[in-house]
Amino acid sequence: MNIIDFHKKKTAGSKISMVTCYDYTSARILANTTIDCILVGDSAAMTMHGYRDTLAATIDMMCYHVAAVRRGSGDKFVIGDMPFASYRKSLSDNVTAAQLLMQAGAHAVKLEGVAGNQDFIRHLTESGIPVMGHVGLTPQLMHMLGGFKVQGKTQAGAERLKEEVLLLQEAGCFALVIEGVPAALAREMTQCLAIPTIGIGAGPDTDGQVLVLQDLLGLTLDFKPKFVKSFLNGHEQFKSSVDAFVQAIHAGEFPREEHSY
Repeated sequence: MNIIDFHKKKTAGSKISMVTCYDYTSARILANTTIDCILVGDSAAMTMHGYRDTLAATIDMMCYHVAAVRRGSGDKFVIGDMPFASYRKSLSDNVTAAQLLMQAGAHAVKLEGVAGNQDFIRHLTESGIPVMGHVGLTPQLMHMLGGFKVQGKTQAGAERLKEEVLLLQEAGCFALVIEGVPAALAREMTQCLAIPTIGIGAGPDTDGQVLVLQDLLGLTLDFKPKFVKSFLNGHEQFKSSVDAFVQAIHAGEFPREEHSY
């Protein structure tokens, strides 16, 4: 998978699959799957570091996770999230942040929102840095949005989002994440664009789908929004395996001769 393949998939009507990943071991597993691409999301602040939101992610944190994932991801296409405020400073600082993510191993960067970002996106793409956009529910703007709420539910909100995706396409984004919008609106946005859309909580008619790996594997018990589907009861299997290990120790069943030198 490379940047050209994103457009080819949209043209062919072939769905794009993307999953988040933050560590080397998980990346090695994903390298042997049929997943198209990996997003090293700023959700790492929540899933890997225990923060309440993504605002705690820093460029150093993101580079650390991008580098770990890239070492294990084989030939998968890796996108690195630009964390909160890292692209809202001077042009020099903004470019440095994107440069660090690319040098850590990302093949592209992703950033949230439109207003104030268009010139920066153009500058990045002209500098050889592919950019994925992100509209709708943009977690870095949660305080401006009043929390994690579905966007585009009003006529005005829907029209604004349809304008934003066209602006991001014009600025040079090669693809967009659409998060937390009504399915009918996401379909309209997808149909009006030449670049592919990847949905999360945006219905079935986007050009692809993304989920957080921990949600996909059923590892998160206390956070399951409507759009999440778990494809494994990972929490219970993880817990049961550890309990089985403890039981084997107490029963004298581990380690045995074959486990000893």
